[in-house]
Amino acid sequence: MIRIQTEPFAPGALLEAFSRGRDATGAVASFTGLTRAGAGIERLVLDAYPGFTETVMQAIETEARERFEVQDVLAVHRWGPIGVGEPIVFVAVAAAHRRAAFHAVDFLMDQFKTRAPFWKKEEGPGGARWIEPRDQDHADLARWETP
Repeated sequence: MIRIQTEPFAPGALLEAFSRGRDATGAVASFTGLTRAGAGIERLVLDAYPGFTETVMQAIETEARERFEVQDVLAVHRWGPIGVGEPIVFVAVAAAHRRAAFHAVDFLMDQFKTRAPFWKKEEGPGGARWIEPRDQDHADLARWETP
């Protein structure tokens, strides 16, 4: 399941609810991304197109399910203004075995970071600046390409 929202969320509560009652699951892996403080950064602002953004993220989720034999996925991604230290993204994956869950979470985050249609801007006392994917983000994405 993919969700984008402007409201804050509690990663622990999401993980607890996602993990509950999984008798056939051997592993749940999760990742929570936070707004990082930097030189004069007061908040991050993400723009998205609801509907379109979820459709792209859903296609990425489908690819992860096929690639890693995933039982279930929950991805929650915020957009709008997000303060320093607040959660931006939460991804949880349930799978029969830990390796599949770990790989699927890693894959999903690399894909979401670069392919999901979010536009990111840092704001602070010195003004605002748009954030583009870094070379490392592209390298992280490229490692999942099949020859």
